Amino acid sequence: METRKIPSRRDGRVIIHFDYDCFYAAVFEAKNPSLKSLPFAVQQKHIIVTCNYEARRRGLYKLQLIRDARRMCPDVIIELGEDISKFRDASKELYTFLKAYSWNGKVERLGFDEVWLDVTDMVDYNMQTLNRNHLGQSFFQTSHDDPMDGFSFDASNLASHAYPANYAHNQDASLDDLTLRLRLGSHLALHMRHQLEQQKGYTSTVGIATSKLLSKLVGNLNKPKGQTTLMPPLETTAQTFMDGHDIGKVPGIGFKLAQKLREFVLQRPADFDSGLVYGGTKENVTVAAVRNHPAINPETLEKLLGGPGSPHGIGFKIWCLLHGVDDMEVNQAKVVPSQISIEDSYIRLDTMPELLRELTALGRSLITRMRIDLLGEDDYDDVGDDGLGSTDRVSMPLANKKWLAHPKTLRLTTRPRQPLQQDGTRARSFKRISHSAPLPTFIFGLSESIESLADRLVKEALLGMFRRLHPEKSGWNLSLVNLAVTNMAETAGDSKTANGRDIGNMFKRQDDVLKDFRIVNDEPLMVDAVEGSDEMTSEWDDGDDEHDSLELCRECGARLPGFAMIAHRRFHTPTI
Repeated sequence: METRKIPSRRDGRVIIHFDYDCFYAAVFEAKNPSLKSLPFAVQQKHIIVTCNYEARRRGLYKLQLIRDARRMCPDVIIELGEDISKFRDASKELYTFLKAYSWNGKVERLGFDEVWLDVTDMVDYNMQTLNRNHLGQSFFQTSHDDPMDGFSFDASNLASHAYPANYAHNQDASLDDLTLRLRLGSHLALHMRHQLEQQKGYTSTVGIATSKLLSKLVGNLNKPKGQTTLMPPLETTAQTFMDGHDIGKVPGIGFKLAQKLREFVLQRPADFDSGLVYGGTKENVTVAAVRNHPAINPETLEKLLGGPGSPHGIGFKIWCLLHGVDDMEVNQAKVVPSQISIEDSYIRLDTMPELLRELTALGRSLITRMRIDLLGEDDYDDVGDDGLGSTDRVSMPLANKKWLAHPKTLRLTTRPRQPLQQDGTRARSFKRISHSAPLPTFIFGLSESIESLADRLVKEALLGMFRRLHPEKSGWNLSLVNLAVTNMAETAGDSKTANGRDIGNMFKRQDDVLKDFRIVNDEPLMVDAVEGSDEMTSEWDDGDDEHDSLELCRECGARLPGFAMIAHRRFHTPTI
């Protein structure tokens, strides 16, 4: 087996990576545009989590202590960002905006401020309608159904920046397909960026390439408000581009793996930042240094990086990333998130009263987030195509909502702080420990308050889970606690990932579906009136003098005979 063989590439895809500029600060600036021209920062705990470019111009930076930031820039405006609900809501709004452009639904969100779109099918379609003899007068159709919905562009040139920077534009009609496809992708990205800024007020930095890996990395070259396309021939440009990156900056290679690779190349422990930033490194080891090391190959990487908890084939995967090869698909847009996670960090958390207080606070935040992200309107016509709808749903009566998904698993994660050493210092620990258990079904009750549910969650579930992680009654000291609900099971609905059909909506829609097939009979029918309704529902006349009266389902509004209602209600009962 030739271990150093470069993996094959999938060069037909066109993937766009969006990175919203200074997202946390931009959320405040969207509501108060005057902040854009002033030094502005967002604070969480005692540090700056982000700052705008005017603040950066004056020397401020991410994860800087507040006291240092004020000393460096006394006129900096600082807003508290402890409540992340506004950031979640803004992220969801922008994600929904970008998703509306997709034809294939391949739209994947990473964190709050990054989105990938696979626009290969859109480019395929527009390649067929492109006139190669008049590339300068091209039209990009953004709708399947409306040929007038789109924008004009010049396909003889690339939109914005290219990598390499000295890339020579070929305006000949005989240029290769991949180059032309990437040009179309660059113009689509530029159009979407402009629409995002005009309609939503957010700027973004964009990368266009043939993979998720390359599109994310190449977009970093022209920040802020820029975009860059990685151009062919990819066999040379992609490798040259990758080689200059520090090994820890490559997506898919986390801090621990990067440290192992650094130590292997340096032949000694690699020094890292012991300050506030987890994972910061003081020693730069490039992709080229790892890739060209005489002992590095997929088998060596498997032995070096493998072990308990590591995925099978980790060596070959990293070998591919070193060569700029990433075949990972952009995930389909999800109706519901794969998990909901809430966490907080602490200088010191080592007593039971403090722990109970923090667990209760995290529980309240988790349940609040579940109701925002997983409750939908109990009306087929009002639920958006993303299944999430607007955050305005929070203000609606809970009786008018239903669960879009039922998480099955509750997970508690802690990060214990290491004990003091003899010299008075404390070793940095990146290790988290977790315990999972079935999520109690009472969480889905909408009649209890969030505060009451959070108290029950702590007493009936979280406290026992914590004691499994930390059986000692005292002596533990935590620097982080995380609560999450995972293992989502979508409830009945019309999405591709839903479990079954929504019976309630089927009954609601049946009148409209069957209206063209309704039989009109002039003869009188035996009917029963439904209380609260001015409709009359026909029943079969079986010769009896008495008929089963119809009952109204309070969950979905369906009208069924009494004997069928008991079975019907089971569809509304959460199954965990």
